[in-house]
Amino acid sequence: MKKWFSYTLIIAFLTINGLSSCQRLFVEPNIQSNPNAVTDVDVATLLAGTLLGVSFLHEDTDVRIASIWAGELNGLSRAHQGFAQYIVSSQSFTWSPLYPVGSQARLIQTKADAVGDKWTKGVGQVLEALVIAKATALYGDVPYSQAFNDVTYPTPVFDKQADVYAALQTTLDNAISNLSASTGLAFSTQDFIYKGDVTKWKAAANTLKARLYLHTGDYAKAIASASQGISSTAGDALIPHGTSLGVDLNQNYDFFRVNRAGDTGFDGAYLPKLLQSRIQSANTKTDETALYNHYIKVGITATGSLDPNTVDGAFTASAPHPILTYYENQLIIAESQARLGVTDNALAALNTVRAGLATGYVNGKSLPASGRKYDAYTLDDFGTTGLANPTRLASVQTALLYEIISQRYVLLLMQYEAFNDYRRLAKATPVVQLPIPLYTGTQKPQRFIYPQGEINTNPNVPNPLPDQFTKVSVF
Repeated sequence: MKKWFSYTLIIAFLTINGLSSCQRLFVEPNIQSNPNAVTDVDVATLLAGTLLGVSFLHEDTDVRIASIWAGELNGLSRAHQGFAQYIVSSQSFTWSPLYPVGSQARLIQTKADAVGDKWTKGVGQVLEALVIAKATALYGDVPYSQAFNDVTYPTPVFDKQADVYAALQTTLDNAISNLSASTGLAFSTQDFIYKGDVTKWKAAANTLKARLYLHTGDYAKAIASASQGISSTAGDALIPHGTSLGVDLNQNYDFFRVNRAGDTGFDGAYLPKLLQSRIQSANTKTDETALYNHYIKVGITATGSLDPNTVDGAFTASAPHPILTYYENQLIIAESQARLGVTDNALAALNTVRAGLATGYVNGKSLPASGRKYDAYTLDDFGTTGLANPTRLASVQTALLYEIISQRYVLLLMQYEAFNDYRRLAKATPVVQLPIPLYTGTQKPQRFIYPQGEINTNPNVPNPLPDQFTKVSVF
């Protein structure tokens, strides 16, 4: 895997997809004199561009494929119809800009070290962890220990997935340490996620640690990290968007409404079925009609079609998109406590999320009051005849887990973490899964396939090559 990501590609990101924080990009003399031979970019500009790259990686085609494979979305036409039939090859995936963005996150750290700037270095480490966490969750064994030194390691080894997870925890520990430093250089102008608030970045790092511990089944550690994680919806890591075509549109809106209307939708997907079953249940403490309508609007592309709501819901042009959120943080605590058998604490965390939903807040937008109800649960609600135990699971623990898992599935829409859950829950004990049906065939997709470009250039690619139905080791 070569270090393809030149400064020129950063410029391309910022020019094509740029946000308002990038408006001073072209003040660099090197860029003004020869944009094809950029030799240096200051760390502030580099940070803005890398944030943009990380943002793109949370709204890209890979996220749509993961959402389809988790049963949240369906592919209805062209390439995405094939994805829904689990038809992929090494040509279907690419590590550009995945690894290039990771390379830039590492370069941020080098440049920050040169001026003794621990805060910016800490942000760079969080961004690096976000990139590699996506890579290893979707592909399994991936390059990390040798990934960003193409001079010494032009063909880096593929580290075992468990080793990558352990290394990411170290990267995040180092990030938290740097973000805890008493001083650092201000970067609020370049930071369109948290406006330079290092306390929020530190909390996000802890939430990411908790997510990764949940993946590996380290529930006590997940709880410990999440307890230091995002502590309110004001700390959500959201990608801001606007309404300028080709500049700052929400990428889901661009795909669903502008460029590929009708290629994907909720027809035939499990998500609307789950939401409707919850709406139509005898659970008098919950009404998710408003959330259903926030996600789904009927008849945008064809009469009766269940389309992503690009009109007045989750996928409008200017809708923020989540990277890490308070709701996810609390649901990590809820599931981890439930798996450890501490149902009181699990219920408290779940009810905290429900209290937030009761206000109407979802990823920076507001649900209407009509059709919105999230009263607090009690443990009795999860008994064998309880109103929150529609499948009549035998224990309070498993019924509570089912509700937590269902709420995660609903709230993680269009985030690749839903696909991680889809695979993770088959292994986590006690085993509690949603009845997500296959779109086709008899095998569940388990991973993305290594890109052809990597196969062609790196002899360290695993051999034999795993296909999309081969499980990754962590899940």
